[in-house]
Amino acid sequence: MLFSPISLLVLLLVIVFLGFKVLPEYERAVIFRWGRLARGIVGGNGPGVIIILPFIDRMTRVSMRTVTMDVPPQDVITRDNVTVKVNAVVYFRVVDPQRAIVQVEDYLYATSMMAQTTLRSVLGQSQLDDLLSKREQINADLQRIIDQQTEPWGVKVSAVEVKNVDLPQEMQRAIARQAEAERERRAKVIHAQGEFEASQRLADAADVISRNPAALQLRYLQTLVEIAAEKNSTTIFPIPIDTLAPFIKGLLTK
Repeated sequence: MLFSPISLLVLLLVIVFLGFKVLPEYERAVIFRWGRLARGIVGGNGPGVIIILPFIDRMTRVSMRTVTMDVPPQDVITRDNVTVKVNAVVYFRVVDPQRAIVQVEDYLYATSMMAQTTLRSVLGQSQLDDLLSKREQINADLQRIIDQQTEPWGVKVSAVEVKNVDLPQEMQRAIARQAEAERERRAKVIHAQGEFEASQRLADAADVISRNPAALQLRYLQTLVEIAAEKNSTTIFPIPIDTLAPFIKGLLTK
């Protein structure tokens, strides 16, 4: 049975339509011809319009945009034998579409598994205090290690951020007690420092007064003014010990 000219024209239009592919700016194409990686495709691997051979070529689209991937919470035993639950987020993008398709079956799944195992490995070598205080350094170590592992797949890991560190209840109480003890220690140190500085100032004042006895008399007068300002019914008049010394000496000689 011969095809009519209209049928042939429709078939030709269908083949041409299937052969033209349009890729947006953020996508690239990996094309296989008869199962082998095809090169020299008209239009390259995108973006824009590329031409493939229908029913012969197989095209796979690869996004070049940055992917934000959540790492599920992982149970980690730290170096000081504390069990914590940690989750993170990984930012990565494909830089070589051909390797991302040819070298690994599913680069998204593989990157996720690599991030989970690396997270447990790196945090398992860290102390709990380092995990809580040295977050930036741990993030940098995670990014560097994961990026080295995914580089053969054409995947570039740009950043890794540890999000939450969930501690056991007893460990949270212990840390709270430690923080409270540290605050009390600082308060005592500050109080002792204040007492020490006050004693130094009193010693300096005593030294000044000893060199100039008139300063003590002026201080007495100032104290009287302050007492009188309070409208007290009883007024205490301070008498210098030096004034009473001759009387005390006369009483002792009798």
